[in-house]
Amino acid sequence: MERLRLGTDEGAVARGAEVLRSGGLVVYPTETLYALGANALDAEAVARVYKIKKRPLGKPLSIAVSSLEMLHRYAYLDEKAQRLAGRFLPGPLTLVLRKKDLPEILTSGLPKVGVRIPADHRALELIERFGKPVTATSANITEEIPPITVEEVLEQLTGVDLILDGGPLDPSRVPSTIVDMVGEPKVLREGRIKREELEAFLG
Repeated sequence: MERLRLGTDEGAVARGAEVLRSGGLVVYPTETLYALGANALDAEAVARVYKIKKRPLGKPLSIAVSSLEMLHRYAYLDEKAQRLAGRFLPGPLTLVLRKKDLPEILTSGLPKVGVRIPADHRALELIERFGKPVTATSANITEEIPPITVEEVLEQLTGVDLILDGGPLDPSRVPSTIVDMVGEPKVLREGRIKREELEAFLG
């Protein structure tokens, strides 16, 4: 397992994009937790994410993109979703939207996908350099404590190809808020952004 320190090791992000292009798995920091990234368009790479996390195949994975333009390529946004995305992204919000051309294994065969744009410049640079969406699941064994340090990642996961070490993250361990925008908006998980704030914005 390769480990590079962001901000210290020159070319660390470029190396991350290279590993993703080769079908590898990369642990990367976000504004909330460390995430386990794979090429979200590569079914074999996505299958490795499920295996390493010991995650049931019936639990879909979210993706991270680097811009609203990239988001539009892989999901459909109605007027309300557009408004939420414009207000809260980049940020700790995952929008569940009707998907476009994404592997069935990624979404557990469902017609929708969770999408976020991280508010962490290191994560955004990784995705931009790669040029495609990456998986945005936390870098831990399913149901175990979500990691805010690389040491916590190493205690849980084996088989990762590269860790991009961004130092300790937010100790609150509060994940992104998840809102299902297919049909009437529904908060599936309240995280950093509170339900009241979303309801007030949407009216």
